[in-house]
Amino acid sequence: MPSLFRRKSTDLVEDTVTSVTPDEESASARPRGYTPAKGRETPKRPSAGRRPGGTPTKPLTKEEARERRRQQRSEAAAEFRREGGPRDRGPERLLVRNVVDSRRTVGTWFFGGALIVLIGSNAAMPPVVRLVSNLLWGALALGVVVDSLLICRKIRKLVQERFPRTDQRMGSLYLYAIMRSITFRRMRTPAPRVNLGDPV
Repeated sequence: MPSLFRRKSTDLVEDTVTSVTPDEESASARPRGYTPAKGRETPKRPSAGRRPGGTPTKPLTKEEARERRRQQRSEAAAEFRREGGPRDRGPERLLVRNVVDSRRTVGTWFFGGALIVLIGSNAAMPPVVRLVSNLLWGALALGVVVDSLLICRKIRKLVQERFPRTDQRMGSLYLYAIMRSITFRRMRTPAPRVNLGDPV
């Protein structure tokens, strides 16, 4: 006689098997990266680079844009005044600038003297004034030539001592030094890093 409290093995198997709904079965069968069909709601993902809050940047007004451009030009001019351009790069160029900036040069008076000569050589001026103007012009020109020769000689000596394997052409360094020597000290770019009389 079969026991009333004993269950069949088939009943036990059926109890252990959990029922799966059709939706869960289709979800488990989907491959990873599955994209739902069109028309179904998909979860939103945060887009990369999106600003927090989603508020767009306010466009600048004409006055603000003009002020920003002016500020950028001022910063670029200050940086150029401090660092110079591509032609001012390199330790040899820095040495040349220091040589010129550490001494008083006749060339700084050249343009001022040239203006005096131009006024004094006018035909309306007395002959004595024109003679003095011509003498002054000759003295300035001679002074610039002599001063440039002294600067170039010192540059040649220092460059050969400190940079014996330099690839810079000496003629280019000489011209760089002469052009700087006839420029007013306050207008030189890059700005002088040594004072007058400082050893180089």
